[in-house]
Amino acid sequence: MTIRAKSSIFSRLVLIAIVTAGLLVAGLWFVTDRTIRATLEENAAATVDVDLAGLADIYASGGIEELQARIADRLALVPLDGTQPHYLLQGEGGRRIAGDITVWPKLDPTISESGRIELGENSPALARATQLDAGLYLLVAHTIDDNSGLLDRVAMVFLAGGGIFVLLVAIASRLAATRLQRRIARINTAFQTSNLASLSDAVSATSPDEIDELTAHSSAALLRVQRLMESYRDSSDHIAHEIRTPLMHVDAKLAKSLGAEPALDVRQHIAGARQGIRDLVAMLEGLLDIAASNARRGDLARLKPVDLSSLCQRICDLYADSAEESGHEFSWVIHGGVFINAEEDQMARLITNLLDNALKYVPAGGSISLSLEEGPILTVEDNGPGIAPQDRDQVFERFFRGAAGAKEESGAGLGLALARAIAHRHGLSIKLDQEHPGAKFVIERMEER
Repeated sequence: MTIRAKSSIFSRLVLIAIVTAGLLVAGLWFVTDRTIRATLEENAAATVDVDLAGLADIYASGGIEELQARIADRLALVPLDGTQPHYLLQGEGGRRIAGDITVWPKLDPTISESGRIELGENSPALARATQLDAGLYLLVAHTIDDNSGLLDRVAMVFLAGGGIFVLLVAIASRLAATRLQRRIARINTAFQTSNLASLSDAVSATSPDEIDELTAHSSAALLRVQRLMESYRDSSDHIAHEIRTPLMHVDAKLAKSLGAEPALDVRQHIAGARQGIRDLVAMLEGLLDIAASNARRGDLARLKPVDLSSLCQRICDLYADSAEESGHEFSWVIHGGVFINAEEDQMARLITNLLDNALKYVPAGGSISLSLEEGPILTVEDNGPGIAPQDRDQVFERFFRGAAGAKEESGAGLGLALARAIAHRHGLSIKLDQEHPGAKFVIERMEER
């Protein structure tokens, strides 16, 4: 027996929650990192503007000599904030008057343009240029502080905190999913066993939610189905009883009439009538069996492990004598240890129906074989006349009898229909091998969709 691995929606929900939490933490870190970088750059730009405004005021109040002195003083100071100021005071014709910057960058002083400049190799700075007077230009630049240490610490905080957050989300999601999974499992078990009490117990009385609502509706629907099935069975049993009883009474009267030793032709007619009654009763019981098997399709409550190998062996031992008496060659190959969840009497009925069908249609001297393999795969085949191509699509229909007639005319064409109903009730498929010259029926587990 093979079981397909089941993909759990709860595992996917937990995975989605973990991935979402991870992406959220990564997104927050990215926004924080960008915000810190932008804030530091804005502060640096504000420092440049304040410095430039101060020097412009000094020039306005003290003239160019005072401005030169203040620039020299500022270049001599060691800043506490880690950013080094740099200046260039330039006159007509590009003449450098003061400052430590030797080359004027691509910044337009007439519009007080600002931007990033390179003061040396791997030495970026924020700068602003302005025109102080006709033919007099001032450039103020401050190196950009290396804040990689701060950004690294922020990243580590997010990494550690984010890891803890994702772990907590994973644990909370797993706990919630496990609780939800248990509730769904109880509902599935109740459906599999048709246990209304278990289904009703799965509904929470304190804090009902959508699952409880679904469970309540499912319980009500299952109850309606059970009541309909009970009504159907009661009606079927009642109808069968009402038909079977008078027929048996008629049969008894006919048997009593035979005891009076009527004429030969009368006895023949009575015997034919009794056979007709028995065929009608058998047909009625066959129809009821088919209906019962179809009604229990998918119902796992009555199924239990059955040793199919042992069952096939017992049936083959019984049919060996019947085949010898009818002049058939009967053989079988049975793989040991093949089990299936089933109703044993129903599986026996399925196998015997196929063997009876073969014995009925295969002429004396023909061969019949049965094989059982792991899977399970049960095969019954013969070298008889087979089934006409135009009849193969209808062979499992009720009341159908093929063009290749049986050796005897009894039967209502319900054997294969009942075999299919029993197979489907147990999750099995029964197929006719179209390529086999005789009749070959293969029973195996239905493919899951």
